Amino acid sequence: MKPSFDPAFRAQFRELVLWRRDVRRFRRDPVPRERIDALIEIATHAPSVGLSQPWRFVHVDSPERRLAVIKSFTGANERALAGYSGEKQETYASLKLEGLKEAPVHLAVLSDDGTHTGSGLGQQTMPETLHYSVVAAIQTLWLAARADGIGMGWVSILDPAQVTKALDVPKDWSLVAYLCLGLPAEEHLDPELERHHWEQRTDLKDVVFTR
Repeated sequence: MKPSFDPAFRAQFRELVLWRRDVRRFRRDPVPRERIDALIEIATHAPSVGLSQPWRFVHVDSPERRLAVIKSFTGANERALAGYSGEKQETYASLKLEGLKEAPVHLAVLSDDGTHTGSGLGQQTMPETLHYSVVAAIQTLWLAARADGIGMGWVSILDPAQVTKALDVPKDWSLVAYLCLGLPAEEHLDPELERHHWEQRTDLKDVVFTR
């Protein structure tokens, strides 16, 4: 039977989207593996080009591998900081950009670029859609996690080659996202980067066009 999504549900879904935040401040309470795997199962129903389903989820539990990821962040963050100057550099230095040490769950999401699933449908003209499919799964995971009271943060200040090597995954797998998950230490409706004056949300009229 086709489900019905009434106005109350649609309003609540909008609230879910608005309250989905990139979380960097986590409580250290453990989160059961089955709770995360249930969210991943929802994420695997995201759309994928040619039904390729290229997403590969890796639970990173090893302290040694986590340390390698933290070291990669530290080096990349120092290089990023050096790329700014003046007030922008001061603001960047004050930002909390990851929760790698606090988050109880580390989850790497990779794309199996050598997958035969889907037989390459839709990729000949836009091969990047394979990675876009993984991003769709990540966004689905993010919303599902928020609905379950779990915070999630995407750490992009990393060297993908270093992280992939540390994870010891097949050579055809490429890193799309390194995620931290756990119970949020804080709850905010506004994005942290907006709250700390790094950037402001773009007005709708500046991103929607008619041709």
